[in-house]
Amino acid sequence: MAMRMRKLEPQCNLSTVRDERGGIFTFLPLDLPIVEFSFIFTAAGRTRGFHFHEEFDEYVLITEGHGVYVEKGSDGREYPLKMAAGECVHFPRTMPHTLYAITDVRMVALLTKRWDDCDRPLVRIDD
Repeated sequence: MAMRMRKLEPQCNLSTVRDERGGIFTFLPLDLPIVEFSFIFTAAGRTRGFHFHEEFDEYVLITEGHGVYVEKGSDGREYPLKMAAGECVHFPRTMPHTLYAITDVRMVALLTKRWDDCDRPLVRIDD
């Protein structure tokens, strides 16, 4: 089974870099529109626990820190993906995943369905 989580590559309008103020990097959602976003803190050495979302896709944009996202395949195999500030990853609905925080991690989770509109927004597969 191939890994399904996917790191998104940002687009950059070079004029935003050339004007000497910094840069603007844009990530484009793959299919469904984003309807909600949350700011999440995870302490160094902690994990979010393996879980999945039945009703929405999730994008996570790391704003600070370093961690490893891990996808759990249907065969039980684990697929790691190192993440750092400025990187974004997409998790399709029903794909088990977790974050292992190497340092304190700050991130924005962007959802394709409102959390409160879901019957079961998060399904844990471990404790």
